[in-house]
Amino acid sequence: MTADTTSNQNQQNVGGPGSPAWYTSDQILAGVSVDRARTLLENTLASGFRPEDDPARSNIPAGTGHLLLMPSVLGDWAGIKVASVSPKNPEQGLPRIQATYVLMDSETLTVQALMEGNVLTTLRTPAISAVAADYLAAPDASKLVMFGTGPQALSHIEAFSKIRSFTDVVVCGRTPEKVDAAVEHARSLGLTARSGEATEVSDADVVVCTTSAAEPLFDGALVPDNACVVAMGSHEPEFRELDSTLMGRAQVVVEDRTTAMREAGDVIQAVNDGSLAEDALVDLVDIVTGATKPDLDRPRVFKCVGMSWQDLAVAIGVVEPE
Repeated sequence: MTADTTSNQNQQNVGGPGSPAWYTSDQILAGVSVDRARTLLENTLASGFRPEDDPARSNIPAGTGHLLLMPSVLGDWAGIKVASVSPKNPEQGLPRIQATYVLMDSETLTVQALMEGNVLTTLRTPAISAVAADYLAAPDASKLVMFGTGPQALSHIEAFSKIRSFTDVVVCGRTPEKVDAAVEHARSLGLTARSGEATEVSDADVVVCTTSAAEPLFDGALVPDNACVVAMGSHEPEFRELDSTLMGRAQVVVEDRTTAMREAGDVIQAVNDGSLAEDALVDLVDIVTGATKPDLDRPRVFKCVGMSWQDLAVAIGVVEPE
């Protein structure tokens, strides 16, 4: 079945009262590629939408874990992602995080579609990273250093391959077998890739951090002034992938200041130790609209934690084909 056929069927399947369509991961991926997700998010920011208008995600204790509730409204559509986080699930062969997306029309708030939610996260996270990097990275960027080897690392390699012509992709990780697998994934996309060490940030054009690290991954003093650094690995105040040395040197771009100061440990800790001024943070929407220009005389950092509007923008793309 082609993506166009799937998209057409998906559009026809959008339900009315009592008959919402269900979209599997495969159907979502057939309708929205990582690169199309990037376009959907960029267009949303360019349309005049301000991420600070998005409601904060709710974190509610439940059972042995917690629930994340992520609502948003964009034009004719409203939606909410309901995610469960159960730390003991892997011991039972179940995913640690499970999610479902509920898509509604904003006029009547009637449920129009239900979607597998984890795949929306897999799409929107590298997509928003790529939106930022496309504005912040040098046009001739050729060396990409990737920290992490999980699904987000693989998706980011694919997303970033669409915005720049990288000739050297370096994968850094703790487990050699996973590093090798990530290298092979990059090569399957036609990229020249290899394993490497953290010190290779010293001549990187783009650095991407997709880990669950609680402490900085590399010495921020090594990052060259022309580099773009993206960090998306955590949304908890006590976790960080980037040190205060880098955050203090860089132009720091975030999805939304309030959200960053609530959830982004890389930002919060640098502000708290005096390395970074809160009022120096730049909202990504202002970079996209041209209200603020990238500062090419120092590193540009994009720190993201994921926001509800991003899931909704991708979900709309599923039911509204190109």
